[in-house]
Amino acid sequence: MKIASWNINSVRFRMEIVEQFLREEAPDILCLQETKVIDGDFPHAPLRALGYDHIIIHGQRMHHGVAIISRVPVTEDDRLDWQANGEARHVGVRLPNGVRLENVYVPAGGDIPDREANPKFGQKLDFVERMTRWSEGLGDLPVILTGDFNIAPLESDVWSHKQLLGVVSHTPIEVEALARLQAANDWVDLGRHFIPAPERCFTWWSYRAKDWAASDRGRRLDHMWASKDVAARATAHRVCEPCRGWLKPSDHVPIVTEFDF
Repeated sequence: MKIASWNINSVRFRMEIVEQFLREEAPDILCLQETKVIDGDFPHAPLRALGYDHIIIHGQRMHHGVAIISRVPVTEDDRLDWQANGEARHVGVRLPNGVRLENVYVPAGGDIPDREANPKFGQKLDFVERMTRWSEGLGDLPVILTGDFNIAPLESDVWSHKQLLGVVSHTPIEVEALARLQAANDWVDLGRHFIPAPERCFTWWSYRAKDWAASDRGRRLDHMWASKDVAARATAHRVCEPCRGWLKPSDHVPIVTEFDF
């Protein structure tokens, strides 16, 4: 089974490249974040035309919304409010083999890495803390946790560790929060399992760069984690970097993990 995750930054605006990705990569399941569409306006038809008949959505206007698009049956979807304000940032399903698949869009956290000066930063930290408490209660459940975590934890997950230490997404307090989340369920970071640090591995490049590839000021914000038993079935993981150069690209690119089940 091939599972992909992609912050698409508006699914309707970028449906053409979603279809291109599904045709070329043919994942069994695609988790989308930042869909920016209410449920009633979600574009089902072009996805079903490509064989993705199982579409679980949790939509919202503006900068939120998540979806799971699948060629295989999925059941028991849930929508956890880790933001504690009703924002559509999570949707989860159970796969036919019993594995849980949780798709999350962690808040970006604003520009100032200070809880008092910037409430959005505090909301981000609280979001990760709620995920941590949830992780502690998973026990032996087989789970895949994927999505846009909006945190690049390792020094080699950003183009310049020194220059980004004070920039939201790579600050020590965020990195420490993510480490506590990972420890809460002994999650395996499949990205770095297959692409060991310090090897370059980015999933996001700002729109501000005139030439994103030439400047290559990337960050690894998108992640695929798995509980230990599920991680043992993972056979490959890659970042689909060429997608950043497609027509009307997202600033994120898809990540894809293959599992032997």
